[in-house]
Amino acid sequence: MNPVYAATDLAGALPGGTIVLSGPEGRHAATVRRTRVGEVVDLVDGLGTRVTGAVTGVGKDTLTVDVTDRVVEPPASPRITLVQAIAKGDRGELAVETATEAGVDEIVPWAASRCVVRWEGERGAKALERWRSTAREAGKQARRAWFPLVREPARTGDVGALPGTVLVLHESATTRLVDVPLEGDVVLVVGPEGGVADEELAVLEGAGATAVRLGPTVLRTSSAGVAAIAVVNARTGRW
Repeated sequence: MNPVYAATDLAGALPGGTIVLSGPEGRHAATVRRTRVGEVVDLVDGLGTRVTGAVTGVGKDTLTVDVTDRVVEPPASPRITLVQAIAKGDRGELAVETATEAGVDEIVPWAASRCVVRWEGERGAKALERWRSTAREAGKQARRAWFPLVREPARTGDVGALPGTVLVLHESATTRLVDVPLEGDVVLVVGPEGGVADEELAVLEGAGATAVRLGPTVLRTSSAGVAAIAVVNARTGRW
Protein backbone atom coordinates (compact mmCIF):
# COMPACT_ATOMS: atom_id res chain seq x y z
CA MET A 1 0.00 0.00 0.00
CA ASN A 2 1.10 3.54 -0.70
CA PRO A 3 2.16 5.67 2.28
CA VAL A 4 -0.33 8.44 3.04
CA TYR A 5 0.57 12.06 3.80
CA ALA A 6 -1.68 14.98 4.66
CA ALA A 7 -1.71 17.98 2.35
CA THR A 8 -3.62 21.15 3.17
CA ASP A 9 -4.41 22.23 -0.39
CA LEU A 10 -5.01 19.81 -3.24
CA ALA A 11 -7.22 22.10 -5.32
CA GLY A 12 -4.64 22.41 -8.09
CA ALA A 13 -3.32 18.86 -7.93
CA LEU A 14 -4.50 17.34 -11.21
CA PRO A 15 -3.25 14.34 -13.20
CA GLY A 16 -0.26 15.38 -15.27
CA GLY A 17 0.66 18.14 -12.86
CA THR A 18 3.14 18.42 -10.01
CA ILE A 19 2.64 19.15 -6.33
CA VAL A 20 5.23 19.93 -3.65
CA LEU A 21 4.59 18.64 -0.14
CA SER A 22 6.32 20.95 2.33
CA GLY A 23 6.18 22.04 5.96
CA PRO A 24 6.14 19.55 8.85
CA GLU A 25 4.49 16.87 6.70
CA GLY A 26 7.08 17.23 3.96
CA ARG A 27 9.86 17.10 6.55
CA HIS A 28 8.35 13.96 8.09
CA ALA A 29 8.09 12.28 4.69
CA ALA A 30 11.63 13.21 3.64
CA THR A 31 13.63 12.79 6.84
CA VAL A 32 11.62 10.46 9.09
CA ARG A 33 9.95 8.16 6.58
CA ARG A 34 12.92 8.52 4.20
CA THR A 35 10.71 8.51 1.15
CA ARG A 36 12.72 7.94 -2.01
CA VAL A 37 12.44 9.06 -5.62
CA GLY A 38 10.27 6.62 -7.53
CA GLU A 39 8.02 5.70 -4.61
CA VAL A 40 4.27 6.05 -5.15
CA VAL A 41 2.46 8.00 -2.43
CA ASP A 42 -1.05 9.20 -1.63
CA LEU A 43 -1.76 12.75 -0.53
CA VAL A 44 -5.07 13.46 1.25
CA ASP A 45 -6.60 16.69 2.50
CA GLY A 46 -8.85 15.13 5.15
CA LEU A 47 -11.89 16.45 3.28
CA GLY A 48 -12.33 13.61 0.80
CA THR A 49 -9.71 14.34 -1.85
CA ARG A 50 -7.02 11.73 -2.53
CA VAL A 51 -4.16 12.34 -4.96
CA THR A 52 -1.78 9.58 -6.05
CA GLY A 53 1.56 10.12 -7.70
CA ALA A 54 5.22 9.16 -7.98
CA VAL A 55 7.91 11.02 -6.04
CA THR A 56 10.25 12.80 -8.43
CA GLY A 57 12.24 14.86 -5.95
CA VAL A 58 13.19 14.79 -2.27
CA GLY A 59 14.52 17.83 -0.42
CA LYS A 60 15.40 18.43 3.22
CA ASP A 61 11.78 19.04 4.08
CA THR A 62 9.94 18.64 0.77
CA LEU A 63 8.59 16.00 -1.58
CA THR A 64 7.88 16.68 -5.23
CA VAL A 65 5.14 14.42 -6.59
CA ASP A 66 4.01 13.95 -10.19
CA VAL A 67 0.25 13.45 -9.98
CA THR A 68 -1.14 10.41 -11.79
CA ASP A 69 -4.60 10.12 -10.26
CA ARG A 70 -7.12 12.20 -8.30
CA VAL A 71 -10.37 11.06 -6.69
CA VAL A 72 -12.89 12.72 -4.42
CA GLU A 73 -14.33 10.10 -2.11
CA PRO A 74 -17.92 10.60 -0.88
CA PRO A 75 -18.46 10.85 2.88
CA ALA A 76 -19.65 7.73 4.66
CA SER A 77 -23.34 7.36 5.37
CA PRO A 78 -24.89 7.35 7.88
CA ARG A 79 -22.64 9.75 9.71
CA ILE A 80 -21.32 8.53 13.08
CA THR A 81 -20.49 10.95 15.89
CA LEU A 82 -18.69 9.82 19.03
CA VAL A 83 -19.34 11.85 22.16
CA GLN A 84 -16.33 10.85 24.25
CA ALA A 85 -16.04 11.75 27.92
CA ILE A 86 -12.75 13.45 28.74
CA ALA A 87 -10.43 10.88 30.34
CA LYS A 88 -7.25 11.09 32.34
CA GLY A 89 -3.86 10.05 31.01
CA ASP A 90 -3.75 8.83 27.44
CA ARG A 91 -7.11 7.03 27.52
CA GLY A 92 -8.89 9.85 25.73
CA GLU A 93 -6.32 9.92 22.94
CA LEU A 94 -6.53 6.13 22.66
CA ALA A 95 -10.30 6.39 22.25
CA VAL A 96 -9.83 9.02 19.52
CA GLU A 97 -7.21 6.93 17.74
CA THR A 98 -9.20 3.69 17.62
CA ALA A 99 -12.48 5.46 16.79
CA THR A 100 -10.76 7.16 13.86
CA GLU A 101 -9.39 3.84 12.63
CA ALA A 102 -12.93 2.43 12.79
CA GLY A 103 -14.26 5.28 10.66
CA VAL A 104 -15.90 7.76 13.03
CA ASP A 105 -16.87 11.02 11.32
CA GLU A 106 -17.01 13.42 14.24
CA ILE A 107 -15.74 13.44 17.82
CA VAL A 108 -17.17 15.61 20.58
CA PRO A 109 -15.21 15.80 23.87
CA TRP A 110 -17.72 15.63 26.71
CA ALA A 111 -17.15 17.34 30.05
CA ALA A 112 -19.25 14.84 32.01
CA SER A 113 -19.80 15.41 35.72
CA ARG A 114 -17.71 12.38 36.72
CA CYS A 115 -14.73 13.29 34.56
CA VAL A 116 -11.61 13.48 36.73
CA VAL A 117 -9.82 15.78 34.29
CA ARG A 118 -11.10 19.26 33.45
CA TRP A 119 -10.09 21.04 30.27
CA GLU A 120 -9.63 24.64 31.32
CA GLY A 121 -7.58 27.50 29.91
CA GLU A 122 -4.29 26.76 28.20
CA ARG A 123 -4.25 23.18 29.50
CA GLY A 124 -7.62 22.51 27.88
CA ALA A 125 -6.54 24.05 24.58
CA LYS A 126 -3.44 21.85 24.48
CA ALA A 127 -5.46 18.74 25.31
CA LEU A 128 -7.94 19.51 22.53
CA GLU A 129 -5.10 19.99 20.06
CA ARG A 130 -3.66 16.60 21.07
CA TRP A 131 -7.02 14.98 20.29
CA ARG A 132 -7.09 16.71 16.91
CA SER A 133 -3.51 15.72 16.13
CA THR A 134 -4.26 12.14 17.17
CA ALA A 135 -7.29 12.03 14.86
CA ARG A 136 -5.22 13.39 11.97
CA GLU A 137 -2.38 10.92 12.46
CA ALA A 138 -4.77 7.98 12.92
CA GLY A 139 -6.63 9.06 9.78
CA LYS A 140 -3.40 8.81 7.79
CA GLN A 141 -2.53 5.46 9.37
CA ALA A 142 -5.98 4.16 8.43
CA ARG A 143 -5.53 5.53 4.87
CA ARG A 144 -8.61 7.71 5.17
CA ALA A 145 -9.36 10.55 2.78
CA TRP A 146 -11.77 12.01 5.36
CA PHE A 147 -10.39 12.88 8.79
CA PRO A 148 -12.85 13.14 11.69
CA LEU A 149 -13.81 16.58 12.89
CA VAL A 150 -12.92 17.04 16.58
CA ARG A 151 -15.19 19.72 18.00
CA GLU A 152 -14.93 21.97 21.03
CA PRO A 153 -15.82 20.35 24.38
CA ALA A 154 -19.54 20.03 25.05
CA ARG A 155 -21.67 19.84 28.16
CA THR A 156 -24.55 17.46 28.71
CA GLY A 157 -27.20 19.84 27.40
CA ASP A 158 -25.23 20.29 24.18
CA VAL A 159 -24.92 16.52 23.75
CA GLY A 160 -28.67 16.01 24.04
CA ALA A 161 -29.23 18.56 21.26
CA LEU A 162 -27.03 16.80 18.70
CA PRO A 163 -28.93 15.73 15.56
CA GLY A 164 -29.45 12.04 14.83
CA THR A 165 -30.20 8.89 16.80
CA VAL A 166 -28.49 9.52 20.15
CA LEU A 167 -27.47 6.33 21.96
CA VAL A 168 -25.93 6.40 25.43
CA LEU A 169 -23.77 3.39 26.28
CA HIS A 170 -24.83 2.31 29.77
CA GLU A 171 -24.16 -0.92 31.65
CA SER A 172 -27.66 -0.93 33.20
CA ALA A 173 -29.56 -0.51 29.94
CA THR A 174 -31.93 -3.29 28.90
CA THR A 175 -31.91 -2.44 25.19
CA ARG A 176 -29.02 -3.89 23.20
CA LEU A 177 -27.22 -1.83 20.60
CA VAL A 178 -27.69 -4.66 18.11
CA ASP A 179 -31.47 -4.38 18.50
CA VAL A 180 -32.19 -0.65 18.67
CA PRO A 181 -33.59 0.91 15.46
CA LEU A 182 -31.04 3.06 13.64
CA GLU A 183 -32.50 5.93 11.66
CA GLY A 184 -30.36 8.57 10.02
CA ASP A 185 -27.08 9.68 11.55
CA VAL A 186 -25.93 8.02 14.77
CA VAL A 187 -24.52 9.66 17.90
CA LEU A 188 -22.77 7.35 20.39
CA VAL A 189 -22.25 8.70 23.90
CA VAL A 190 -19.46 7.18 26.02
CA GLY A 191 -19.19 8.17 29.67
CA PRO A 192 -16.10 8.49 31.89
CA GLU A 193 -14.57 5.68 33.94
CA GLY A 194 -16.98 6.49 36.76
CA GLY A 195 -19.96 6.07 34.45
CA VAL A 196 -22.75 8.36 33.31
CA ALA A 197 -24.41 10.07 36.26
CA ASP A 198 -28.13 9.41 36.78
CA GLU A 199 -28.99 13.08 36.35
CA GLU A 200 -27.03 13.23 33.09
CA LEU A 201 -28.79 10.16 31.75
CA ALA A 202 -32.12 11.73 32.67
CA VAL A 203 -31.25 14.89 30.75
CA LEU A 204 -30.15 12.92 27.69
CA GLU A 205 -33.19 10.64 27.72
CA GLY A 206 -35.40 13.68 28.17
CA ALA A 207 -33.92 15.06 24.95
CA GLY A 208 -34.75 11.82 23.11
CA ALA A 209 -31.65 9.70 23.67
CA THR A 210 -31.83 5.94 24.28
CA ALA A 211 -29.65 4.05 26.76
CA VAL A 212 -28.14 0.90 25.21
CA ARG A 213 -25.67 -1.78 26.19
CA LEU A 214 -23.10 -3.62 24.12
CA GLY A 215 -22.99 -6.93 25.96
CA PRO A 216 -22.54 -8.59 29.35
CA THR A 217 -19.12 -7.06 30.06
CA VAL A 218 -18.27 -3.47 30.98
CA LEU A 219 -15.76 -1.82 28.67
CA ARG A 220 -13.44 1.02 29.60
CA THR A 221 -14.02 4.52 28.30
CA SER A 222 -11.11 4.08 25.88
CA SER A 223 -12.53 0.94 24.24
CA ALA A 224 -16.33 1.28 24.42
CA GLY A 225 -16.53 3.76 21.56
CA VAL A 226 -14.66 1.70 18.98
CA ALA A 227 -16.71 -1.40 19.90
CA ALA A 228 -19.96 0.51 19.42
CA ILE A 229 -18.77 2.05 16.15
CA ALA A 230 -17.98 -1.44 14.85
CA VAL A 231 -21.52 -2.58 15.62
CA VAL A 232 -23.05 0.44 13.88
CA ASN A 233 -20.73 0.00 10.88
CA ALA A 234 -21.86 -3.60 10.48
CA ARG A 235 -25.54 -2.87 11.00
CA THR A 236 -25.73 0.06 8.59
CA GLY A 237 -23.63 -1.41 5.80
CA ARG A 238 -20.74 0.99 6.24
CA TRP A 239 -18.62 -2.15 6.64
